[in-house]
Amino acid sequence: MSAESSGPEPGPLCPEHGQALSWFCCSERRPVCAACTGLGGRCRGHRVRRAEERAEELRSTASAARELVIQRLGLVRSLCESEEQRLLERVHGEEERAHQSILTQRVHWTEALQKLDAIRTSLVDMLTHLDDLQLIQKEQEIFERTEEAEGILDPQDSDKLNFNEKCIRSSLLTQLWVTAVLGSLSGTEDVRIDERTVSPFLQLSDDRRTLTFNAKKSKACADGPERFDHWPNALAATSFQAGLHTWMVNVQNSCAYKVGVALGQLPRKGSGNDSRLGHNAFSWVFSRYDQEFRFSHAGQHESLALLRCPAQLGVLLDLQAQELLFYEPASGTVLHTHHASFSGPLFPVFAVADQTISIIR
Repeated sequence: MSAESSGPEPGPLCPEHGQALSWFCCSERRPVCAACTGLGGRCRGHRVRRAEERAEELRSTASAARELVIQRLGLVRSLCESEEQRLLERVHGEEERAHQSILTQRVHWTEALQKLDAIRTSLVDMLTHLDDLQLIQKEQEIFERTEEAEGILDPQDSDKLNFNEKCIRSSLLTQLWVTAVLGSLSGTEDVRIDERTVSPFLQLSDDRRTLTFNAKKSKACADGPERFDHWPNALAATSFQAGLHTWMVNVQNSCAYKVGVALGQLPRKGSGNDSRLGHNAFSWVFSRYDQEFRFSHAGQHESLALLRCPAQLGVLLDLQAQELLFYEPASGTVLHTHHASFSGPLFPVFAVADQTISIIR
């Protein structure tokens, strides 16, 4: 295809022919002059368009992209506003319920105190004015009055007096929050393994980030109070007591691993559940065994339905909110959320019984 120049135009000139770049070569994706498209030109036979037509096409594409951004952000904003309204209404409703329960309990205890005062007065009257024989005859009545008084002191729906924080839980809010947090953090924590804790069934890399399982127990590891001597576990050298922290683990090569957090007082010795991750009150872990995924704590196991096996596993620990999340870094998808009252500093913890896992930095 050839084109004739319509005269000199302002703007950059073709470095080869010194003519205005009034055409756009669609094959080479660059502006060219009329000579480039003509006989002997490097773009002869290519699909070319007028530069102004290409510019108009770009403006149209940019406008459409701008409208798409506005439309999608508007949808997200509307969804966030609706979710905010829904959750605030739930918080208000829970606040009203708890307040009403307190008022109800106040009435109950006022009446209970009045009953106790009446029973006390009756018993004092009996003990004061009855002789021994009359007192013996009133034994059953005294017993019934005492039993009635004990019943009055029984707790009445005390759990309803607490504010139920579950009312603010929202999968949408959690997913948006995780996305925002991961986008705002400058990077992940520099987590490294404490070599003193590494099981003799594991080999630790020189950079202290990779654990490799070995079915044969190593005799090179010197035993110590910190070392796990049976289960293939290892603790990080760093603990967290406050704030927001995240770290990632490459798990694509392993079909049997555990990743999570543990308290420093997690037992290290023996083959019992005390030192087995997820089977005691000291550890909270996400685990994989072949195609089965689950979250475990204190011997309670919750199966997780994952669409695919994550190549990487992210851990997000929010100690202010007392929340532990596991997510897939590639998509930002939250795999599991757990709320707990953590009683002390938490260490990243790992276990691997197949191949290798590595902390990503």
